[in-house]
Amino acid sequence: MMQTETIPSQNVRRSFFDTKIEFLKGVGPQKAAILNTELRIFTYGDVIQYYPFRHEDRTKFYTIREMYEGMPYVQIRGKVDYVEETGEGSKKRLIAYFVDSTGEIELLWFQGIQWQAKNLKVKQEYIVFGKPQFFNGKYSVLHPEMELYDPKAVQPSGGLQPVYNLTEKLRKKFVGSKQIAQMVRQVLDQAGSHLRETLPEDIIQRRQLISKMEAMESIHFPKTVHALEQAKNRLKFEELFYIQLKLLKQKLIRKVEFPGQIFKNSPEGDTFLNVFYRKHIPFDLTDAQKKVIREIYRDMSSGKQMNRLLQGDVGSGKTIVAFICMLMAIDNGAQACMMAPTEILADQHYNGLKQFADMLGIRIGCLTGSTRAAARRDIHQQLQLGMMKILVGTHALLEDVVQFKNLGLAVIDEQHRFGVAQRARLWQKNESTPPHVLVMTATPIPRTLAMTLYGDLDVSVIDQLPAGRKPIKTVHRYDAHRLRVFGFMREQLQLGRQVYIVYPLIEESEKMSYKNLMDGYESIARAFPEYQISIVHGSMNSGDKDYEMQRFLKHETHIMVATTVIEVGVNVPNASVMVIESAEKFGLAQLHQLRGRVGRGAEQSYCVLMTDYKLSKEARTRIETMVRTTDGFEISEVDLQLRGPGDLSGTQQSGVLDLLIADLAKDQYILQEARDAATKLLEADPDLSSQQNQPIRRHIESLRKEETNWSRIS
Repeated sequence: MMQTETIPSQNVRRSFFDTKIEFLKGVGPQKAAILNTELRIFTYGDVIQYYPFRHEDRTKFYTIREMYEGMPYVQIRGKVDYVEETGEGSKKRLIAYFVDSTGEIELLWFQGIQWQAKNLKVKQEYIVFGKPQFFNGKYSVLHPEMELYDPKAVQPSGGLQPVYNLTEKLRKKFVGSKQIAQMVRQVLDQAGSHLRETLPEDIIQRRQLISKMEAMESIHFPKTVHALEQAKNRLKFEELFYIQLKLLKQKLIRKVEFPGQIFKNSPEGDTFLNVFYRKHIPFDLTDAQKKVIREIYRDMSSGKQMNRLLQGDVGSGKTIVAFICMLMAIDNGAQACMMAPTEILADQHYNGLKQFADMLGIRIGCLTGSTRAAARRDIHQQLQLGMMKILVGTHALLEDVVQFKNLGLAVIDEQHRFGVAQRARLWQKNESTPPHVLVMTATPIPRTLAMTLYGDLDVSVIDQLPAGRKPIKTVHRYDAHRLRVFGFMREQLQLGRQVYIVYPLIEESEKMSYKNLMDGYESIARAFPEYQISIVHGSMNSGDKDYEMQRFLKHETHIMVATTVIEVGVNVPNASVMVIESAEKFGLAQLHQLRGRVGRGAEQSYCVLMTDYKLSKEARTRIETMVRTTDGFEISEVDLQLRGPGDLSGTQQSGVLDLLIADLAKDQYILQEARDAATKLLEADPDLSSQQNQPIRRHIESLRKEETNWSRIS
């Protein structure tokens, strides 16, 4: 939680919002301790930034006769006729029989029975609020909210009432939404002059935003639905504006403060790059690849350090782009490296790049955890002498003993699988000038997520497949269609193709009915006795996995039965069929990555999604999306809607996504407005030195100090 977002930086003003919540009336040390641990609420500032997740309309009253099954909540006025306790031990409960002129319902309590029984006033008029349940022919409300009816008060429970997220522990301690609202009300009533405007007046007017004080009041206690929407719009814009402003400011700082080696390319002469283009490039580059190469060349020739994110679907040709960039570095007397998250992927990159490097007479090496000691010593020596121009490897590249003569370009594949600290160690491999950095991902990132996670980076996208590649045909089949699927697999095998079959689990789970890998292997072996089968799963050691992968790659086996360990794996152009068992159990990103294992050759490839008949609404959406499109960016947008940004970004990148109110899946328009406003402001005043921008500058400095510096993602 951004604990200081609303707290202006001047000490006299900060002191109020930094006040600990135990000093609020009705809180005290014990309740404060629970709020600290359960909701991360420590200060007055945290209280008013603990926004409600919805509001309930308390303007309408129902009669008991008007109640119906399925109502989200009901508000009624009546009297407690009589009260009784029933049951023993854990089944003990308190029942209050509540009546109005149209009927009777039961109010039930299973907790706090003694306190409720002591405080309930029989024959006095109450307002009751809660969710109705229909059981055994009668309605009841479990643990209702109750307050004595005051005829002198205007709408005693009226208006849009805030509902806050709670935990079971808080409920047991009788801390509910009403108690949170009372805390918020106290802080807002005292805030007064302490709460200062944090946006420039021209942005407020141009965007037609309400004031900060008005927004904070209406986000908790709106008088109308329109007021609530205005408050949400204002607070979402502000939250996203400051994130974008900080990211864009970091981007400016990086481009000014971090020098980079200058790599120039001569259009004439026998440079490695020119020779590769003229004689050895295996296929025509797509327009998207050419555009990306121009963007990278512009960076590497600018004198500023490149820090670029390259997005491209599986098979879009990122690796050939990376190799061309390596040639630019080598032509300018520098070295290059490529770091991959697994040995399998590192070996694949090494074997692919070695073909090109050998054609050009460039020395290339591979360093992983499996590299023998003698080979390691040889690699270390050649690197330090500058003889080895390209080094491909895993985390082994980060070891202190790995020293380059002049590392000019570091390429990081599947960057999301590396921690920030790990990637940053590559910066230290060149003492004088940090290397240019190209981070690549085959996991398409939704635009809003990219703008927020990597908003300070330069982003390139390869959004075309190489010529000759055919889109993968994806179909959905139920388990009952298995014999038909086996028949189709046999047809493909008879054509000389190979088949992947992927399962979600290694061993049977008692609670889950997923297809398990070992049973699957046995059924495939029975169905296809004349074909050789490989099996690969996460519990195997790396040597055994690699052996089986290589057998499949060499076409010594025809069917690969595996778990998601092959999500990032070897490139097998001859594999044309991907069958995914229990596909409903996989996320969209995983399904898309798995599908990308086929479609690597010129032949038509297929992906078969096998599921049970019973599918949740979300699972059906995932399957329908996979069948409808092979566009990774469209798939990533659907994934963002289904899962939310936190799950997509992973824990390593969660810091920048601790959003209090904005939703990247729903607020794309507000995010774009916020970024545009931040861009325009920095173009006019990059140092935020003008008088009118001093509040912005102070506000940025007051934000959480421990936030990750995303300008140094590499």
